[in-house]
Amino acid sequence: MPDAKERQDVDQTRRTMLAVLGGSATVGLAGCSALIDDGNGEDGNGDGNGDGWEDLETSENADKAQAAWERVLENTAPEEEDVRNEAYIEIEEAVRDDMVILPLYHELEEIFSYDYVDAPETGSLGFWMQQHNRTELTNGDDELTLLNSSFDELDPIMSTDTASGRVINQIYEKLTHYTNGTDEVENQLLEDFTLSDDGLTYTFEIKEGVQFHDGRELTADDIKYSWRRMAESEYSERQTFMIATPNGLGIEYEESDDGGIEPDSIAVDVIDDYTFEVTLREPNPKTIEILTYSAFAAIPEGLVGDIEGYDGEIDHGEFQTDTAIGTGPFQYEEFNPGEDMVVSRFDDYHGETASVETIRWLEIEDAEAQWTNIVEGNLDIFDIPTPQYDPDLIDAEEDEAGNRSGEYGPIENDEVLNYSAAPQTSIYYFGFNVTNVPRPVRRAIAYVTDHEELIEEVFSERGSPAYSFTPPGLWPTGEEGYEQWVDEWPYGVNETDTESAADELEEAGFTEDDPFELTANTYASAPEYADLADLIRQKLSGLGVEIQIEETQFSTLQDRGEDGDLEMYSLGWTWSWVDPAYGHYGFEPKLTNTSEMPENGGSYYLDWHTNLDEEA
Repeated sequence: MPDAKERQDVDQTRRTMLAVLGGSATVGLAGCSALIDDGNGEDGNGDGNGDGWEDLETSENADKAQAAWERVLENTAPEEEDVRNEAYIEIEEAVRDDMVILPLYHELEEIFSYDYVDAPETGSLGFWMQQHNRTELTNGDDELTLLNSSFDELDPIMSTDTASGRVINQIYEKLTHYTNGTDEVENQLLEDFTLSDDGLTYTFEIKEGVQFHDGRELTADDIKYSWRRMAESEYSERQTFMIATPNGLGIEYEESDDGGIEPDSIAVDVIDDYTFEVTLREPNPKTIEILTYSAFAAIPEGLVGDIEGYDGEIDHGEFQTDTAIGTGPFQYEEFNPGEDMVVSRFDDYHGETASVETIRWLEIEDAEAQWTNIVEGNLDIFDIPTPQYDPDLIDAEEDEAGNRSGEYGPIENDEVLNYSAAPQTSIYYFGFNVTNVPRPVRRAIAYVTDHEELIEEVFSERGSPAYSFTPPGLWPTGEEGYEQWVDEWPYGVNETDTESAADELEEAGFTEDDPFELTANTYASAPEYADLADLIRQKLSGLGVEIQIEETQFSTLQDRGEDGDLEMYSLGWTWSWVDPAYGHYGFEPKLTNTSEMPENGGSYYLDWHTNLDEEA
């Protein structure tokens, strides 16, 4: 058990935890989830689903995940890695056995472009991290046109998805970054740093002469102000990454009377214009990697008045969508949410100046419309929607790491495209809000999901089967440990186990005559997820589950997830730095409470806290 100081750190971390994709949670009673009736005195979930299923949920796995994550928080030192790894495995076991998330596949990210595009190849952390100042167009065009999903914020401390991240990475910069999404960290605004002998105090020196887009020079005061916003602003959705460990810096700070962060108390001390010190509560070997995250980006001191001591030059509403001032190679021009986003070249950029004059992202979520724009030449770099994708058109060489480089085509317009691909540190999944979908139904869906089938027939071999949330390359016990994990997958490896699914449903009282009805919300921009949901629907038809499918825009999925208004849904998670904790922190059941999102952070849209024993 932790001492009083450690417990304070654990509790504060929990109160401020936050995740990229959101989550849900509820207060459970001993041994089962506490679900209310439908308001008419009859048992049920309000949708006419059976005679009530409160007793179908148990506290065992939620309690196990909660205890495991607390063990992670209590053992953050480098020499305690084995303890953390054991806890990560227990979290994966709890997720699997309660089937709160059904892992589908780990992505092979494929990038296509016309032959007049010359761009660096990207790595395992993804194309969304790439800055385009080294992307060139040889056809005489000045505008680079890209594809994006819907998003509605440009404030770095609010960004929790790759759609906004693609844009933010062009406008804003951090001390360090993963160049082109590779797993190699390089300096961005950082010139050099030193670390004290006790591993607690970093002295950072930033580059001199770096200009913001409005002409101001970057100083250490700007960094401190930006980091204070991340820690203190009411709009911050990434406070955790500043104060928590192991999934954040673990910076020193003072706690306010209400359990928050005392204004101007984070341990960032400015020494001079280009030097500042940061003190952590304990040594953190991932510090430099964590600083690559977009929420650590620098903005001009005092630009927004959302923390104590600053009135602000503009209000936050304007800063969220109508203004962006950073130090990146491109500067803000225009943002029309739901339509497009435009940035222009910053000629006074401190690094390599871009050759293209502007970048335009088109927000197109309909796969057929995406394909039409590709064939008509309206996009320069893009992904090909799976319905129009043909793996037989690939002519590429593959290296030992699985990266591919070559050509794709010809496509409908007779063009042969540039092609590159890289296995990603990511996961795509079907998630379940446990207050809306009972455990036997979730497990029945897992029993009829054949991973080999979904990879080959639904996703056109554009990834590898996923039997865990954590990608194989990050598996805590290594390659052999992951192979053992797959061998022990209880729902059947590469098979459709209809018999076990039927047994689960029959025991729970769900039958063909009295089925459980649910809605699966899937990506509108990727119809293959609807195809997979339909395949599952067909396999369960007549067994006691009826599934309705709704294709939904990405931003709507996020909004409804935070409202607790999803049942079964498709989403994904991409690691922003290479550490299992970055994905696992969202599985702490107490953080999955959708009723507290996004103000107090959250995790995946699970409401798994409802399954916790009342003593947990």
